[in-house]
Amino acid sequence: MEMTGHPVSQPVFTAAERWKKRLPYVIAYGVLALTTLPVIFMYAWLILRSFSDKMVYGIIPVDFSLENWRFLWSNIDQRGSELPSIWTATRNSFLFAGTLTVLEVMIGTMAGYAMSRMEFPGRQSLLKVTLLLHAFPSVSLLIAVFYILNFMGLYDSIFGVVLVKTALQIPMTAWIVKGFFDDVPWDLEWAGLIDGCGRLKVWFSIVLPYIRPGIAAVSIFSFLSGWSEFLLLYTFVISDENITLASYLQRLISDPNTVNYGLLSAVSLFYMIPVLLFFIFTQKSLMQMSVGGGKYV
Repeated sequence: MEMTGHPVSQPVFTAAERWKKRLPYVIAYGVLALTTLPVIFMYAWLILRSFSDKMVYGIIPVDFSLENWRFLWSNIDQRGSELPSIWTATRNSFLFAGTLTVLEVMIGTMAGYAMSRMEFPGRQSLLKVTLLLHAFPSVSLLIAVFYILNFMGLYDSIFGVVLVKTALQIPMTAWIVKGFFDDVPWDLEWAGLIDGCGRLKVWFSIVLPYIRPGIAAVSIFSFLSGWSEFLLLYTFVISDENITLASYLQRLISDPNTVNYGLLSAVSLFYMIPVLLFFIFTQKSLMQMSVGGGKYV
């Protein structure tokens, strides 16, 4: 017997019902647009101001020029004194951020593994105290850090500030990495141990590759933290040969009455370029980050 198909009728929505259905999306996108518009405007102003001699009414660029970018090929004269080369500051910033990243990731991964996998006296207390150590702001420790660096002969040394910054960052890094180690099945480690591998080889050859997204994410945060560091470097590094980009920017705005906003905008954009490139090439790893662990402490 032949079946006769009947077309399925689609529900018909009135204009009011369609608007009611779209209203949450309209509100969400409207709020996002309003909150991001000032940020977009600030970046647009920064770019336009860096390539113009002046701004009419503060927002309209006039006379396209590369004069504000002269710091790339010559030193800047600031109130009668010559600032260090921008390339010296850039080299020191990369040195500081890179060394910080290497130390923080190395020590943080070992500490995170110990807190996740090993049983030792005082482990529970250590887990609680670790986050407490991260809670102290850098500014509250400046005097104590000064005495320690001066005693060790590391005052006015980039490496000395690297050690201080690493010590302040490790507690949070260890906790984040611990969450990734918690998600690693014990069976993987037992299989390696049964095959004759030592604990260190299992950790290096089996466990670390398994948590590669976590290590990448921690590395990104470490580098960005080092690249944007200002307070410790400004306080404990005073010589021109050890200046970083953050301190270089501070030199440009040290006197509010003589600030060259075109030059300041250009240097600020130059300071942002490595961070933007770093984020573009590492955002995939950053989006895979998770601080949750599957195992309870």
